[in-house]
Amino acid sequence: MGEPESGLLVGKVDVARKVRLLTGATVWRTHDEPDIGLRSIVVSDGPIGVRGQGWDERSTSLALPSPTALAATWDVDLVRRLGVLLAAEARRKGVDVLLAPTLNLHRSPFAGRHFECFSEDPLLTGRIGAAYITGVQSGGVAATAKHYVANDSETERMTLDADVDDRTLHEVYLAPFEAAVRAGVWVVMSAYNGVNGTTMSESPLLAEPLKGSWGFDGLVVSDWGAIRSTAPSANAAQDLAMPGPESPWNDLVAAVENGEVPESALDLKVERLLRLAARVGALNGSTPEKPEPEIFGVTTPHELLREAVAASTVLLRNDGTLPLSPGVKVAVLGPNAATARIQGGGSAGVYPESVVSFVDGLAEVAEVGHAPGVRLQDRPAPLTTANARHPHHGEPGVLVRVLDADGAELTAEHRFLGRVLEVPLVDGAHTIEVHGRLTADVTGDWTLSVAGFGRLTLDVDGERLVDEDVPLDTDDPAVIHLTPPYRQASAHLEAGTTVDLVARRELREHTGTATVLAADPPRLSAADELARAVGMARVSDVAVVVVGTTDEIESEGFDRTSLALPGRQDELVRAVRAVNERTVVVVNSGGPVELPWRDEVAAVLLTWFPGQEAGHGLADVLFGVREPGGRLPTTWAARGDEVPVSNVVPDRGVLRYDEGLHIGYRAWHRSDARPAYWFGHGLGYTTWAYEEVTATEEGVRVRVRNTGDRAGREVVQVYVTRPDSAVERPERWLGGWALASAGPGEAVEVDVEVPARAYQHWTAAGWATEPGTFTLLVGRSAADTPLILGERSPRVAE
Repeated sequence: MGEPESGLLVGKVDVARKVRLLTGATVWRTHDEPDIGLRSIVVSDGPIGVRGQGWDERSTSLALPSPTALAATWDVDLVRRLGVLLAAEARRKGVDVLLAPTLNLHRSPFAGRHFECFSEDPLLTGRIGAAYITGVQSGGVAATAKHYVANDSETERMTLDADVDDRTLHEVYLAPFEAAVRAGVWVVMSAYNGVNGTTMSESPLLAEPLKGSWGFDGLVVSDWGAIRSTAPSANAAQDLAMPGPESPWNDLVAAVENGEVPESALDLKVERLLRLAARVGALNGSTPEKPEPEIFGVTTPHELLREAVAASTVLLRNDGTLPLSPGVKVAVLGPNAATARIQGGGSAGVYPESVVSFVDGLAEVAEVGHAPGVRLQDRPAPLTTANARHPHHGEPGVLVRVLDADGAELTAEHRFLGRVLEVPLVDGAHTIEVHGRLTADVTGDWTLSVAGFGRLTLDVDGERLVDEDVPLDTDDPAVIHLTPPYRQASAHLEAGTTVDLVARRELREHTGTATVLAADPPRLSAADELARAVGMARVSDVAVVVVGTTDEIESEGFDRTSLALPGRQDELVRAVRAVNERTVVVVNSGGPVELPWRDEVAAVLLTWFPGQEAGHGLADVLFGVREPGGRLPTTWAARGDEVPVSNVVPDRGVLRYDEGLHIGYRAWHRSDARPAYWFGHGLGYTTWAYEEVTATEEGVRVRVRNTGDRAGREVVQVYVTRPDSAVERPERWLGGWALASAGPGEAVEVDVEVPARAYQHWTAAGWATEPGTFTLLVGRSAADTPLILGERSPRVAE
């Protein structure tokens, strides 16, 4: 249907009902209004999948690679197809609005939510984000450009004020959001933080440039709990307050009546809400069909996810060991090998329908042995269907009950995990109980844990081992609802015996419902664990060592303090390399980590957080079924103390973006240090020669030749530079790129568009182009540009 005559519909609703429409009905739904044919709009977290309403492991989702991985493809068509898949997933789950993509930048590698953002470059972020949006919205599902704006780190994220000069704001941090608006995004999310003294839900930036010069006609939704005022935020261009039903906007009726907020301001917000409702099929009783993926050209979702893993994998180094030949015996080592991290921590999480680990994927094509080698100090492991049984009927999983103050049962559910983030609450709810029977498979001292806020208890066969009151010491929803604190005890268990575990937490105001029951077996000593892995590597043809991060390092809610791999993983790599010269290291992290052994091993691959087809995708790459297609979307430092932009901790509430335009590779070009790997770097299984660049009306035409013995793909990158500029500029900045594919010995030409904006800079009067000529640098990374086109006059802006 077309967009409604929204003004007529708004006129049918009184002030109280307008206010009701502009505040969430629940955490994941807006209110309905039957009198005007409006049903509630359902929203869900993203970006790697569509979790649906809330957190329930029984509702599984397809899990895509992380946004860093998507940007590493540099492939807008692939990302669009993945967006199409997400649209089908959303419709399958009855979701109208996907709260993704995140368009904040990799300002610093220390940012904890790095994995959920695309890139350090505004152009790459904008184009990949636009492709994601286009794909999602092709299925009648709204995408959400978030978090507007300068929400680029996690420390004090709820309250920090980003101090950013106007030129930097427009050229760097606003640019991806402008690209999203040009792509037709239907929703923009305002951030928790402030910018230049004003919190974003009250910011004039919502009006100009977002709704003003950019012409955004969609809805501005708040981040969850980001609205902290009534009249100031309502008088701004903020449209919807989430979540509900409690919100500062519940007081808007009084604010209108006493003249603090004009009713016309509410009318504009409701009109935008109705426009969104029409777009997603929530108005006038029309509900779009729930299309199957093939309707959008995605007939094999798992194959697409597998393709995406290979396309995003970045080959940093290769001495010729890769690709592997069939029939080799492979030792697959490392703490992430059998339990791959497929996603980062925080609100972006989903419950994948299945996960192919790196060990399992390689075992399908080779003889494989596995040992973890080291243990990471991660959070306790919740009970699962693999080790726990329901206490009543013995089915895999746990019993979750809600009890009243006297201990009487109010509700009961059979759940699959001991990590229970949300439960349905009823009147009189006082305590959440998680109850499971654990069968020990190892004799020794087990660590048993309970997590939550308030009074926590943990009983083992009726004996109380934990009884402690845990106070609420944060207002961060990522901690309250996803990662509450643990309390632990130790119990000696004999292999083959079964014990009854009961964890309880009392419910208190503002502490959420997250409750966790966990059990961790005794481990081998560190020396024995390492020796086992080294022994396996010694008798194998190839050693594949999977290293990576943990939820305690890369997650929403906090930043990183080091780029070093946790635990003894560096020691593991070097010990394995000492006994097997064909050591391939696979890095399973969402963002940069230090790789001090990178020049000592045979090959280094980055898989990022690769989603549920992790193992299949890695197997394809290692054995040459597919080429590692990724190129770095962000620069990787050799050492964390050399990172040119490292400050993520506000000073008295203010985080100063003193580096201005110079983040990522731009900052490295001004630094005395050199990174381990530059933005744009990545190898394939063939080699390329850059032969010629010529000017075109839209940009440049580049001839490249595949000089290897197998077909391949190259990402041809064009950077703009102006060394003699009268305006302060980066040493170079990305102007465009194109993908080139060719067979062995074949030369191909690709056209790279360099838009007018690439030559412009922001001034107090708006965008301007400095007179004179620019130079274009063409090559395979931000530092490897063998072709130069000088004396390039920019096109006039459209």
